[in-house]
Amino acid sequence: MIKMTMLLKRNPDIDHVAFVRHHRETHGPLFRSIPEAKTHVLRYIQTHPTEGDFPVPQADFDGTAEIWFDSPEGMKAVLGSETYEQKVFPDEKTFLDHENTLILVGEQTEIIEEKA
Repeated sequence: MIKMTMLLKRNPDIDHVAFVRHHRETHGPLFRSIPEAKTHVLRYIQTHPTEGDFPVPQADFDGTAEIWFDSPEGMKAVLGSETYEQKVFPDEKTFLDHENTLILVGEQTEIIEEKA
């Protein structure tokens, strides 16, 4: 299993509310429509900052996306697919600032197991 974590910066031409709406309502379903994702993506979650009194400072990002792939080859199949290249990637250009979005690909180590 391989995990891709993205710290997302929005396109400066849109506000944060429009960014979140597009990420959730347009981009997520578009990514889910990739045929290869049905085979190779184990999980995909989005996180967007929330207001609150937290004991840690908030990073200056508009959200995150975390995608778990079954293998590096599966990741290549999804991100190299026709649907990703012709529909999903062009959509990213409308709401993301690619130059300031950070991506980390690695293996996940579970420290505390998810509770049922």
